Amino acid sequence: MPEQRINISDTRNIKGKKVDKKFVLLNLLKYLRPFIPLLCLVLFFNVVSTVLSLVGPKLCGLAIDEIKPGGGTDFDKILLYALILIGVYILSALLEYLSSIGMAYISRGTVKKMRSDLFAHLEKLPVGFFDVRQAGDIISVLSYDIDTVGESLANDVIIVLKSVVLIIGSLVMMLTIAPLLVLVFAVTVPLSVIMTRFIVRRVQPLFRARSAKLGQLNGYVEEITTGQKTTRAYGCEEKMIADFEVKNRDAIDAYSKAEYYGTISGPSVGLVNNISLTLVSVFGALMFMNGSISPGQISSFILYSRKFSGPINEIANIMGEFQSAIAAAERVFRVLEEPPEPSDPIDARELKDVRGNVKIEDLTFGYDKKKTIIHDLSLSVEQGQVVAIVGHTGAGKTTIINLLMRFYDPDGGKIYIDGQDTRTLTRASVRRAFTMVLQDTWLFAGTVFENIAYGDPDVDREDVERVCKAAKIHSFITRLPNGYDTVLNENAVNISKGQKQLLTIARAMLLDSPMLILDEATSNVDTRTEQIIQDAMKELMKGKTCFVIAHRLSTIRNADKILVMRDGDVVEQGTHESLMRLGGYYSKLYYSQFESE
Repeated sequence: MPEQRINISDTRNIKGKKVDKKFVLLNLLKYLRPFIPLLCLVLFFNVVSTVLSLVGPKLCGLAIDEIKPGGGTDFDKILLYALILIGVYILSALLEYLSSIGMAYISRGTVKKMRSDLFAHLEKLPVGFFDVRQAGDIISVLSYDIDTVGESLANDVIIVLKSVVLIIGSLVMMLTIAPLLVLVFAVTVPLSVIMTRFIVRRVQPLFRARSAKLGQLNGYVEEITTGQKTTRAYGCEEKMIADFEVKNRDAIDAYSKAEYYGTISGPSVGLVNNISLTLVSVFGALMFMNGSISPGQISSFILYSRKFSGPINEIANIMGEFQSAIAAAERVFRVLEEPPEPSDPIDARELKDVRGNVKIEDLTFGYDKKKTIIHDLSLSVEQGQVVAIVGHTGAGKTTIINLLMRFYDPDGGKIYIDGQDTRTLTRASVRRAFTMVLQDTWLFAGTVFENIAYGDPDVDREDVERVCKAAKIHSFITRLPNGYDTVLNENAVNISKGQKQLLTIARAMLLDSPMLILDEATSNVDTRTEQIIQDAMKELMKGKTCFVIAHRLSTIRNADKILVMRDGDVVEQGTHESLMRLGGYYSKLYYSQFESE
């Protein structure tokens, strides 16, 4: 199995390459489509709210012009303008609140659908996808990246729309008041746009790198957290801390660079806007002195200029957040774009009434097409036989199991079950024909009963107790605080490693499949427990075709057939006695273990 771990960000893109905005936008629109009616209403409320807020400066200017220094000030009119202004701002705030609530609802719905689709898609991806990716990186996409997209939808979209309306509306109002003063923005606005584009082009890759580094950090933390006992046992705490510091520093550096260049646009654009405000004040004063503009109009123009410049500055400030959201969305959609496990052919048949005869002809396979692991393997296994597969690490033992289970399909050759080519059968029916017990025990947070009945939720208590008695674990379970209803902690840390393995073996026994795969199933138990398991398994393995991967050769002496693998080839096969008489590779392995023990 491949050991190299890659980052999700690198599955389709080269580091430093710009984010594909069109790809992100098209995929995002698919998720927003069900909310289009509500989205239109939200946007309408937001536009009306913003337009109403544009009435304020005009009313303020009219009220100021009603003030007559020499007397004759119309206070009734000023009061009317003030009341209208209060009403307009209250209605504007109410509509803005409703639009924010609506956008939050759209964001939650989109995030929920996106996360559900991503999780469902992960369940459909081939095993090879997970073999080369860190679990923490995948979790980062499922949680952090989707949350980032949701936050941007809930807040940034409204801000940008409001800013655009404010910019256009303010410009129109300024043109109606003093077209000549608007010429000031003919210089400052292009300057702001050029600065923003310049910064954004350099920020996009940085936010992609930030998401990637966070995924790598999460992957490392997940691996080290699950392997704490090993870390403590080997006294590698300092090394792990040092390695973490390196990855943490890389993540912080990526964050710092992205935030530094992402936030610099706001102050830069703000500086330009302040310069424009200064110029407006100076030229406005000159126009007033020439009698071409009133104090109220100057006041209104300055207020509109703030409303015009402020959104430009606000858009510049959230550009960093937008880049982060776009980079996060791309990571999500890249995973969703990963091809699922190939569908079964239309004419694929269900594997039924399985007897357990397995035949392998001229099998070749490599995880990397440039490197073949299994070379022209041929094997014949009859119903009810126990086949042991032995060899050094990397010899190809687990690869054979992966091919039998159709987690991967061979590059060449064929695998037959009861005379039927597995490629012509549905994957689900092939996998149902096998029961697997792996070296790595997997139990979830739930009751003992739920963990054992995992493969068959409709099974009754009697059947569960039956297999537990056969596995010699029933007495242990009954001594637990609540028996079969005892809730196991996360990763089942409230029971021993050997007990975990016994539970997984009981789970496998319950399925009662015609073929059984044991991948180092007794490697995590002591000698006494191993003997108990083997005694129980002898009865349950009768009539079943069994494939056993074992490093401890003393446990497979009674196997009907032993395959000795070396560098992807079966170099010897036969019974334990015949292989020992042969005096070849197997006997050397056996004696080397015997001497080491």
